[in-house]
Amino acid sequence: MSEKVAVLGLGAMGSRMAARLLDAGYAVSVYNRTAKAAEPLVALGATGAASPREAVQGCGVVIACVRDDEAARAIWLGEGGLSALEPGSVVVESSTLTPACVSEIAAEAAAQGVIYLDAPVVGTRPQAEAGQLVYLVGGEREGLSRARPILEVLAGAIHYVGASGTGATLKLAVNALFTVQVAAMAEALSLASGSGIDRQAAFEVLGALPVTSAAAKGAASLMLAGKHTPMFPIELVVKDLGYVEAAAEQAEVSVPITAAARAVYAQAQVEGDGGLNVTAVARQFGGLGG
Repeated sequence: MSEKVAVLGLGAMGSRMAARLLDAGYAVSVYNRTAKAAEPLVALGATGAASPREAVQGCGVVIACVRDDEAARAIWLGEGGLSALEPGSVVVESSTLTPACVSEIAAEAAAQGVIYLDAPVVGTRPQAEAGQLVYLVGGEREGLSRARPILEVLAGAIHYVGASGTGATLKLAVNALFTVQVAAMAEALSLASGSGIDRQAAFEVLGALPVTSAAAKGAASLMLAGKHTPMFPIELVVKDLGYVEAAAEQAEVSVPITAAARAVYAQAQVEGDGGLNVTAVARQFGGLGG
């Protein structure tokens, strides 16, 4: 492949994206704050970089997948990742950020002639490994056209949702909907169990009803098995739901259900479960345990 691609942020998602791009034959430059995370990818043929500026040089498309607004501002603005890109280059921001942060970085990108897409992903580690992530893309269609061949290596579906910031906003809505359902399922199973109903029987009934989504059913299965290996850690749930509340305030809308769910997850984090999967919220409900 002639296109050189950079991947900034080599956590659970970014590392898997980079590996797939290498496997597809792309020349890939990688950067992570903790340099050790780049070593397995360098062994596979990636070029390791000591800074975002170094990583993006000569790249037509750059994918970022970092933890939060602070990390995104650092790589693009504080450490000069944007300023090292050639005009016409495309940034694919796959981090889960606030629309306000996206707006700030997109404005600076536009001033430098760089196309900035807010393109967060729906999916976790298994989907990243299989190239079945779902992209929610906001920004210029031209940028998506440029980046599409690369995203198709990583994605099972790519949805263009509108102007800059819309991808970020919709991703927050998705995470709110999912995590609220997980907490509600934990509460429902706790009620059943605490009332003397067999937990497995309750799960089978709820799982067979149209009121239960596939995501909630899958989460419930993990809860009952006590399996909380992190795919979407509670500490990130708390961060993302806080971003939902910030976006709602900016949009002048109310999100009381999200706020209530965030309080439950925040308590789980206080009690030491922040590094566990979202399903460990079940431990907050005495009738369920786990």
